[in-house]
Amino acid sequence: MSDSVLSGQAWRDFCGRLADAGEIILQPAAPATPLDRAEGWRYLSRLARIALEMNVEFADPDFPVFYAASDTTRKIGADNPDNIYLNATVAGDRDYRIIGTRGSIAYFSIGSKANRYHIDGTMASTGEIEDRELMVDPDGTVEIIASSTAKPGNWLPLASDSSMIIIRQSYLDRSTEVPGSYRIEQIGGPAAPGPLDADALALGLQRAGNFVYGTARIFAEWAKKFSARPNELPDYGQDFFQRAGGDPRIFYCHGYYELAPDEAWVIETEVPDCPYWNFQLNNWWMESLDYRHHRITVNKHTAQLNADGTATLVVSARDPGFGNWIQTDGHRSGTALLRWVEAAHHPIPRCRVVKLPAAGTTA
Repeated sequence: MSDSVLSGQAWRDFCGRLADAGEIILQPAAPATPLDRAEGWRYLSRLARIALEMNVEFADPDFPVFYAASDTTRKIGADNPDNIYLNATVAGDRDYRIIGTRGSIAYFSIGSKANRYHIDGTMASTGEIEDRELMVDPDGTVEIIASSTAKPGNWLPLASDSSMIIIRQSYLDRSTEVPGSYRIEQIGGPAAPGPLDADALALGLQRAGNFVYGTARIFAEWAKKFSARPNELPDYGQDFFQRAGGDPRIFYCHGYYELAPDEAWVIETEVPDCPYWNFQLNNWWMESLDYRHHRITVNKHTAQLNADGTATLVVSARDPGFGNWIQTDGHRSGTALLRWVEAAHHPIPRCRVVKLPAAGTTA
């Protein structure tokens, strides 16, 4: 593959794969409004940033580094606005040490994955540690060993095809909680990396281009699937989401909204006993909407419950004057997600569309 680096073909192929991904943005099923189309092109640019970090900058399993695959401006597959995501590239035949501090953030999880987004859009779980299982030292520090053979203490299993470790940290209250900090190192690995290998660079560019195309394609397929049942939050079957890298401790209710400017999507649900839950609104490309500046999500801490302990969520362009209002932020359609985390049972919400009261009046 080094010949393709010398000739420039590796770069041309990478750029060509990005061009192929553009056809996903132009597909007839996707909304063709200026907002949705602009978000689609931005989405590809964001995926390219993630793909290059994942497959070029931080792709060496001998020298893993935690990087953010999703944050306020890089978003994949209904990323959680309450989450801090940390990813690291690993290999299943090596041992790793993860050292950090737990902090006071509400929820922590760590899992090893077989990342095949650049191949077939799947990301199977190969090992998990639950928050309640995590052993934390009295001073708040944490050490986790990731390996294929069992180790005492905090052990994260790796399989032969494990290629990624993902840490999820979920806020309930950003104003008071402190997230943990983590670093990762290979145990018994080389002391320093060698010069950049041309073959590795060519392979990384190939995988990066395929990641952009494959990720855009798989979540466009999800959006099309959800759009067949507008303004619902059904259970599509949890295996469907686990294959794409979902946390096995989370029950996912994905949905799709389609509203006129004078309509509201009313979601009424029981709220199970669980350490964390949230509801969020996304665009058609399954990116969370702008949670830095708009109220597009609520969680266990921020939601106001009804007297009977149920929750009423209202998705609309303007404040309806009742329930927990979720702003559409200029969108007429898009996707949505309700998560129940480590809940004993998983309520399926009741959904309906109603007319908004006239502006200036109360519901």
